[in-house]
Amino acid sequence: MQRPSAARMFDYYLGGTANFAVDRQAVDRLLGEVPEVQVYARATRAFLGRMIRFLCGRGIDQFLDLGSGMPTVGNVHEVAQRRCPEARVAYVDIEPEVVAHSGQLLRGTERVTVTQADIRDPETVLAAPGVTELLDFSRPVAVLAVSILPYVSDEDDPVGIMARYRDSCPPGSYLAVSHGTALTMSAEQVHSSENAYRDTHTPVIMRDPERIRELLPGYELVEPGLVPLPEWRPEPDVNAAQDGTASANGVAAVGYLPDEPLRA
Repeated sequence: MQRPSAARMFDYYLGGTANFAVDRQAVDRLLGEVPEVQVYARATRAFLGRMIRFLCGRGIDQFLDLGSGMPTVGNVHEVAQRRCPEARVAYVDIEPEVVAHSGQLLRGTERVTVTQADIRDPETVLAAPGVTELLDFSRPVAVLAVSILPYVSDEDDPVGIMARYRDSCPPGSYLAVSHGTALTMSAEQVHSSENAYRDTHTPVIMRDPERIRELLPGYELVEPGLVPLPEWRPEPDVNAAQDGTASANGVAAVGYLPDEPLRA
């Protein structure tokens, strides 16, 4: 029997069509217990757009998107190239079907690559042709870890992983992180959320904000710091409608890499 996929489940939250019955069934069961997860997905997507526009405004034109997921409207390259036509985006995902689907949709798109790799192995990711042949790491790069680190267990050392990506980037680079956290959810709802992903290839873990801040080692947080998803530089956005700030049950931050980062 086919297992649900976190990437396809996220696609279904957003109203996409790149999902199967097993994914929809898993999501529908979870929504019955934790309706906030759909708010989280939509708030995450809205944050992604705002964050990319902000980075483009800061002169960033290179993006390494870790755990990019199923392509849907408002992808990184679409938002970035609308602001900066020369922007380059290297997508990375572990799931073969995600990479295959992305490759089909992106065929003929300039300055965009898709690489199948495990983001928990930065050395392999950073050596992949789709990354090295597209991005110039002698210039600032934005590393995006949007709603992907909940799928990296503590045993895999997510702080160390992000530090290795940091060390590949020059000063002036950025790291964007969003992550689920229980702001309004009960302990039972947290358990239901984590349990819903145990049947997937990528179990999920929610973390406290203090632990999420540690996932940006050596970075200076830009204003407004680590805040609930809808509070990160809000602007009018078609995907930004929320049931309430806290009900998104997620936080986000963007870090700037100074000349002499504090090593974690």
